[in-house]
Amino acid sequence: MYPFSFTKASDTREALNAGRRGGRYIAGGTTLVDLMRETVERPATLVDITRLPLDEVTVTERGGLRIGALVTMSEAAADRRVRMLYPVVSQALELSASAQLRNMATIGGNIMQRTRCTYFRDVTAACNKREPGSGCSAREGFNRTHAILGTSDSCVATHPSDVAVAFAALAARVHLLGPDGERTVSFGDFLLRPGSTPNREQALRKGELISAVEIPAHPRPLKSGYLKVRDRQSYEFALTSAAVALHLRGGVIREARVAAGGVGTVPWKLPAVERALIGERPSDRLWTEAAEHAADGARPLAHNRFKVELLQRTVERQLRIVGDNA
Repeated sequence: MYPFSFTKASDTREALNAGRRGGRYIAGGTTLVDLMRETVERPATLVDITRLPLDEVTVTERGGLRIGALVTMSEAAADRRVRMLYPVVSQALELSASAQLRNMATIGGNIMQRTRCTYFRDVTAACNKREPGSGCSAREGFNRTHAILGTSDSCVATHPSDVAVAFAALAARVHLLGPDGERTVSFGDFLLRPGSTPNREQALRKGELISAVEIPAHPRPLKSGYLKVRDRQSYEFALTSAAVALHLRGGVIREARVAAGGVGTVPWKLPAVERALIGERPSDRLWTEAAEHAADGARPLAHNRFKVELLQRTVERQLRIVGDNA
């Protein structure tokens, strides 16, 4: 680990001033500290923001939920409003990491976490995300766990967050605070596909920090859930996952929200699956035919071609689980 300075911000203004000067924000530190130990990250200054008033879950005026950036994963998962209104979020959180990490890690930090690509974390390997222009060892290396959607010639690393998949499915918005004031970015625009600049992962401006993630109100009743497929049941990242939310009225699907994890460079929305569902009545045939679109546009690599069929099967299973209970 390289030397660094540490400051504890007592209020938002102090935090933003430190961030504008190049300080890196830290709360739970469950990802950043690991990367610093591995010398992947080398910040000169850390700014502790745990004193900021960003640790509440509130219901919005229109009936959505606003989850403060400093709410821990375990607090958000246990919140009765999250569990009642959006079980897909609580399930995604409970299937993430270990209980100890969930007690420390925050919502803001979770969606900011960096990839678990082994080449990114190996400072001796070529990685455009870590060192722009150096190349991508994963493309010709062992790439079983890498992305099949949203990839580029520069990067094929997956985004590791589970709850980000649920947020993407629910069309969440990210609230930001910065030196120039407040702004809101749609979740789909906040996390960036790699393109030719994989080192730029979020739509953050200099000195900005996340203040909250807001889930908008959706028609009721809304049935939702999260399914995670992994190599082992305990403390493992997804090979594939599916976040599904369905609104039925009169026996017909009026709204469908579907996203996948473990397969994309960002949490991957599945609009073709959604279109196949809307206006239809639930049936085994519908779940199968809609899920066939889950891997549209996939570009598998040498060792992860299995993810195409696995993604389709994961989405089909979760559609059936949620839809048959809607």
